[in-house]
Amino acid sequence: MRTTIGLSPFQLVYGKTCHLPVEMEHRALWALKFLNFDPFDTNDRRRRQILELEEMQLHAYDSSRNYKEKVKFYHDRKLVKKVFHPGERVLLFNSRLKLFPGKLKFKWFGSFIVKNVHPHGAIELTNPAVEDPQKSWVVNGQRLKHYLGGEVERLSTVMELVDR
Repeated sequence: MRTTIGLSPFQLVYGKTCHLPVEMEHRALWALKFLNFDPFDTNDRRRRQILELEEMQLHAYDSSRNYKEKVKFYHDRKLVKKVFHPGERVLLFNSRLKLFPGKLKFKWFGSFIVKNVHPHGAIELTNPAVEDPQKSWVVNGQRLKHYLGGEVERLSTVMELVDR
């Protein structure tokens, strides 16, 4: 059970301590004296903090820009420029493979012949395996790579399974 010794009548009725405005003003003055409050000093301190934040932001921006430049330089150094000429054999990347993924599916197909090279990386291809060699289509040059092999012989093997 609670004891009522040392409690104010307000605290007895409402169960909370009462803070009179005089007490609050006294505590605020005490806090200001404790913090050595000077309005001009506070303004200067706040300005210095804002300048430090701006400096940190500029430093972060510069370091981010430097990092991006280094990564771009590294990436561009690893790129190999592919130049295609009419009459060359190329392989075409199968971009539909993402819809039906599989371990044993080929990513590159064809052996197509470059018919014409358009500006900005567009390349016109023909398929020598079809009846109409004049039929051609245009693809993005980034989807192509040089075909380094010769003619591929399609061999079929027959295996007889014997029941025992």
